[in-house]
Amino acid sequence: MTEWPQIFSALFARRQLQPDQTQWAMREILEDRATPAQIAAFAVLMRAKDETPEEIIDLLSVMLDHATSVAVPGPVLDVVGTGGDRAHTVNVSTMSAIAVAAAGARVVKHGNRAASSQSGSADVLEALGVVIDLPAESVGPCLQQAGIAFCFAPVFHPALRYAGQARKDLAIPTFFNILGPLANPARPAAALVGCAFEPMAPVMADVLHKQGVKALVVRGLDGLDEVSTEGPTTVWDATGARVATTQVTPETFTVARSPLSALRGGDAARNAELARDVFEGRGGPVRDVVIANAAAAWAAWAAVTAPEADLAARISDGVERVTAAIDSGAAKALLDRWIEVSRSLQV
Repeated sequence: MTEWPQIFSALFARRQLQPDQTQWAMREILEDRATPAQIAAFAVLMRAKDETPEEIIDLLSVMLDHATSVAVPGPVLDVVGTGGDRAHTVNVSTMSAIAVAAAGARVVKHGNRAASSQSGSADVLEALGVVIDLPAESVGPCLQQAGIAFCFAPVFHPALRYAGQARKDLAIPTFFNILGPLANPARPAAALVGCAFEPMAPVMADVLHKQGVKALVVRGLDGLDEVSTEGPTTVWDATGARVATTQVTPETFTVARSPLSALRGGDAARNAELARDVFEGRGGPVRDVVIANAAAAWAAWAAVTAPEADLAARISDGVERVTAAIDSGAAKALLDRWIEVSRSLQV
């Protein structure tokens, strides 16, 4: 019988946990049998040892078993990040999700309210007028009617609330920060995943690759959990036969370089205003970072729909498609349609 002392002893000795141990621990947490002290100790010891892809896969399988499942027809794309880069930028992944959906990708975004910033994806979508807490049975219809849908994490992962106090008290990145972006209940076939925590990025890429998700995991050299327009971005490319590490720059996406300060956002209302500005045609650094990230998201999506093309070709195609989607008004129209559809499906 597995017990916490066994788990802690193995982690103290820096031994990889066996699948039954990892899964037991996660079930104890999600079924409210673990104390905050046990949860915190487990998370910290895992981080100190360095989580392996196999351990993350085991944790993730239990998390998804405890999630509310979502049925969506056909493959979908997620555009998501760990957060935690402390850069206080605009909601890049949310705007990029809208732009890439307008370019033709089928997007189901998974997200939550802000943890370490003023505005998370759920906050800015709510400020834009999207109904964020649709139930599972409405996600598929929203995707079908609007071309995009949102899974609000607390609706689909209610058992995670049992880890909430321990995570808040720790205030450091742990495996929970990895699991969130990987645990989209719609089970996407493709993903652009931003990771602010450098040691965790290759682990996330390995997990996604082992699960067959065509994914790009990105981290700016400036620490941004997005494709950066300040300078180079490391890309862990999990769209091929193996995970390959490469680097992209703003020039890869034919956009100008700009300092992080040019991407600073504010609260949800301010970030919603900036998103509207981009979709209504305003140029500048915010538009540029959206184009770069939406094009990277398209490159992940195209690994599902056009796998014969290499990464550079998929990025180039993505730049053209998302730029056209913004300039033609298609992105604005998709956002307006999403707002309308989500309200019509509201329970």
